[in-house]
Amino acid sequence: MAAIDDVYLHVIADGVVQAFEEIRQSATETVATGDETEVTALLEARLNRMIEEDQVWRQLVASVVRGKESLSFDGAHLEKRPDLSIHLTSRTRRFPLIAEAKIIDAARGEQLYCRQGLQRFLNGEYAWGGREALMIAYVRDGSTIETRLTPYLALPAQATNYAVESAPTSLGLGLYDASRTGHRRSFLYTHTPPPANDPGGIALWHLWVDASAAAAT
Repeated sequence: MAAIDDVYLHVIADGVVQAFEEIRQSATETVATGDETEVTALLEARLNRMIEEDQVWRQLVASVVRGKESLSFDGAHLEKRPDLSIHLTSRTRRFPLIAEAKIIDAARGEQLYCRQGLQRFLNGEYAWGGREALMIAYVRDGSTIETRLTPYLALPAQATNYAVESAPTSLGLGLYDASRTGHRRSFLYTHTPPPANDPGGIALWHLWVDASAAAAT
């Protein structure tokens, strides 16, 4: 797929964070203490309501689906379920913009975020037909991309493990913690001959939102 223009990705990032802020105010306890599935279900519902309420969002987003079944790049895995599939109005529904969410707290940190989140975009489980995807962190312990993700991906072993081509670069959004990283992908398409079988790299937009109880007060 052709890359999504950064202008549109910024609008989507803003919309996701706006929706999260609203559910944090309306469902403080769930956001601060619930599991990842509960928080993401609230986020999905709010993002879909925005289609009815926000004209700009409606022009860009057709629907948002949580846990939608999808195929891996080679069809070997039939029931991959990314956390959110954001179907865009100008893009085929076969290839939505994928968002994977993880909780960051005292027990769950950047290792899990990368191993069970980021990695899925590199091995062809998720977003194998696209050039970009979102990683969302529900942060409950004050962590930031600068203090946790950036130094972790700078470690030589992790830079290799996660095929880092570009380190976290601030998106300059100002109102929330957001960065972009670039990664090589470790698979080749099986349905097309070389050189078209190389998916190229992927840009991951990292949105780290404050899910602590204190943030809603």
